[in-house]
Amino acid sequence: MIEFFKHFISEFELPLSNPVLIFSLILFIILLCPILLKKINIPGIIGLILSGVLVGPHGLNILAKSSAVDLFSTIGLLYIMFIAGLEMDMNEFKANRNKSLLFGFFTFILPLTIGFPVCFYILKYDFNASFLTASMFATHTLVAYPIVSKLGIAKNQAVAITVGGTILTDTAVLIILAIIMGSSQGKLNQAFWIKLGVSLAIFSAIMFLLIPRIAKWFFKKLESEKHAHYIFVLSVVFFAAFLAEVAGVEPIIGAFVAGLALNPLIPHSSALMNRIEFIGNSLFIPFFLISVGMLVDFSVILSGPTALIVAGTLSVVAIFGKWIAAFFTQIIFKYTKTERQLIFGLSSAHAAATLAVILVGFKAKILDENILNGTIILILITCIVASFATEKAAKKIAICEEEVSTEDAANKDKILDEHILIPLAKTSTTEPLLDFALLIKDKKSANPVTLLTIVPNNDQAEINIIKYQKAVDKFVIQGSASEIKINTIARIDHNPASGISRTSKEIMSDIVIIGWPSKTGFLDKIFGENVDSIINNVDKTLFICRFQKTFIEEKRLVFLCPPFSERGVGFHLLLQKIGRLSQELSIPIVIYAEYKTYQAIQQIANSLKLTAKLGFKGILEWDDFEVISDEIKSTDLIVFNLSRKGSVSYQSIFDKLPQKFEKSFHDNNIILVYPQDENKVTSMDAYEDFNATPLTKGLEAIEQIGRGLGNILKKG
Repeated sequence: MIEFFKHFISEFELPLSNPVLIFSLILFIILLCPILLKKINIPGIIGLILSGVLVGPHGLNILAKSSAVDLFSTIGLLYIMFIAGLEMDMNEFKANRNKSLLFGFFTFILPLTIGFPVCFYILKYDFNASFLTASMFATHTLVAYPIVSKLGIAKNQAVAITVGGTILTDTAVLIILAIIMGSSQGKLNQAFWIKLGVSLAIFSAIMFLLIPRIAKWFFKKLESEKHAHYIFVLSVVFFAAFLAEVAGVEPIIGAFVAGLALNPLIPHSSALMNRIEFIGNSLFIPFFLISVGMLVDFSVILSGPTALIVAGTLSVVAIFGKWIAAFFTQIIFKYTKTERQLIFGLSSAHAAATLAVILVGFKAKILDENILNGTIILILITCIVASFATEKAAKKIAICEEEVSTEDAANKDKILDEHILIPLAKTSTTEPLLDFALLIKDKKSANPVTLLTIVPNNDQAEINIIKYQKAVDKFVIQGSASEIKINTIARIDHNPASGISRTSKEIMSDIVIIGWPSKTGFLDKIFGENVDSIINNVDKTLFICRFQKTFIEEKRLVFLCPPFSERGVGFHLLLQKIGRLSQELSIPIVIYAEYKTYQAIQQIANSLKLTAKLGFKGILEWDDFEVISDEIKSTDLIVFNLSRKGSVSYQSIFDKLPQKFEKSFHDNNIILVYPQDENKVTSMDAYEDFNATPLTKGLEAIEQIGRGLGNILKKG
């Protein structure tokens, strides 16, 4: 017993050495810090950094800096940069790349311009030390990025240009570091420049030409091995980080580039993306933030006035340099004060790249201990300032975006809670239909995606229902992986088309997604019924989908819009879904339409604030099918906005086009869309229209007069 207690006590000797106990302690910190600090309105990021200060070697010395801590810290930092590249809206980034370049220039040159004279003339350091320290002011680490990601504003333009500016300024600073190191070692010659240029060119070619092709092949060949997808992605991230290091830049550049390379292949709403974010935000990124806190040594402040002066000066210059860069960006691009604060918050935290620059300079004896200690204090101060500034601005922007989106939905489509219904003919075609539904679904809607099967009313009806329920269990799990609830319904009905119609009304669905007829020819029977009967009975927005290949193979979204189709009741909803699909797959939209229709679509897209890139191909004669077929490639996703009979955009020639599409584009993914029936209105619409009539208003006036007379009689 005594030996047991001795062994038990020895396990708690500080610093802790038992890896299981260390990992357990860190998990408790990750769990409890955000929960406790949330009650006093302190960002969880700050809690993790301060926890690192407390338990680190310069605090209570509970945890020591070890190879395991360094490994997890490195993984966390690479994860932050990787997710930043992966979540970037490439359409938004391409549209605003000039803004990113200008912000990157400001956030690099202004802190450098301010910092060099301060270090050279006020702190009295030599040229190399002053220039290297000043370049450190230009760096920034996206420590506060998890805040914007969690609040759902990662695709905001201010976030996009800040992330783009991060990679530009950090790359420039790390190249400057390599140049200064080469200069201090006397190696700054022609061979140095040739080696750096060639290695960066090879690295870029591997990441942007080779890796996407390998990833596309891997995802296609092992489509069912979902766990293997995550392992593959992690392998690419760390291999890219290694390649960047070999090329002469920091590994964080490689991780960010890996995110950019895989961005078009991993839709934001996919289960894979959910796994990447979940594991990173739950484990690796918090580990990195704790390790940042473990670097902070408050005792340096007590070591003398020089350390205190250096730390204070560095912190003030670092914060002011980033603020002035955000201010100039706001003035030039006419951003709001909240967007300026968001840019400042994201770009003001100094951690990884800053520490890398200073540690390399310190080991090379270019910088002294005062700069090193002052930088560690700077890291703590800037991370705290960045976290508060980012969270405050991000909350304001998130609230504004939510209010605008709610107002737009109410005014244009009157959609409060979106509900998608997927009737199933056979479970083998369900997975691509469900993947499509998860891509276009509004993430703010609390309603599930509903899977429906219509069972014939015969002696085998109950047995068929049991078989169906077992078959769809795996699709419920598929939805859970994307954090979207899947609901299943089995109905007994003689007529599948009427069963689908009744169910869509009962659950008040907005969108119905069905698969392509299994037999050759568009007018063959589906669910035992003619397709026309489903189109005529289902008055919701109807998507008829044929998916021949995975979505990662698509390079364009071809959107065919007949004349006057933009005037349809459900067109705003359709355009929202097309824009979301383009954004998720990172592919441009090419609109085939008359020019007047294209102009109207552009206006609607601007009002909906769609970020998708819209191209235009003019069509004058819709019966000339060869004009369309000659320009469409096998890698195009075709979306054809058809019309129901009686609608303003209906033409009889459209009845035969689906047959031609099936025969001519046998390798393409095709989506035929029948927007909401203009001749039928929902009960809610009818109720609102009734309330708006003069008769209703007159009845309300009579009722108010009656109430007034009643009150007078009571007083009398």
